Amino acid sequence: MRAYVQRFGRNLHGRDIAVGDIHGHFLRLESALAKISFDPRQDRLFSVGDLIDRGPDSIAALEWLSRPWFHAVRGNHEDYAVRYETVDVDNWAINGGAWFQLLSDVQKRQVADAFAALPYAMEIETAAGLVGVVHADCPSVDWQDLATVLMQRRKRVQCIWSRDRITAGDATEVAGVRAVVVGHTPLISPVTLGNVYHIDTGGWTPHGHFSLLNLSTMTVEV
Repeated sequence: MRAYVQRFGRNLHGRDIAVGDIHGHFLRLESALAKISFDPRQDRLFSVGDLIDRGPDSIAALEWLSRPWFHAVRGNHEDYAVRYETVDVDNWAINGGAWFQLLSDVQKRQVADAFAALPYAMEIETAAGLVGVVHADCPSVDWQDLATVLMQRRKRVQCIWSRDRITAGDATEVAGVRAVVVGHTPLISPVTLGNVYHIDTGGWTPHGHFSLLNLSTMTVEV
């Protein structure tokens, strides 16, 4: 069975940090990480996905994914790339995907394969309990059922596309997990609904910023 959920043990040497949507703005991300003195020798960075599109350096996502301290889930924009042979190219271009069409056939396949290998969810052990990461929303009322729930295609779509929780202001907690971290919907500042932390604060937009969430303390460091 495909591993839709990837698990990470507790970091005994440094911090575990989560970041919202990046959208090709890796230089901005590096600046944000420098502000918190991020140390790749002991710290880990967990991304809610949407590494690509809209920004100037989407192809850098592959290099970042090769770094042993950087981990990401699949976002809806990675899903565009995975489905590049059948996706609506015009719709994708409107959403920032024009760069992909300039790649060679070999490069397209490399990008698609790299993103196809990404899990839909990650779970990270911390001293205070398990923290989950998905792109848009947890499609299961209980995190412990998520691996089974994600076998359904419509639930995988919900996982990378849904804005129902944030739109409704739904503070219902996800059971079986200390917290769930999501992105997808750009906000002025992070919003917590129940135990779901929405941390996309538009670091990829002209006037936004990256919010870096410490997964042990569940506080924003920058």
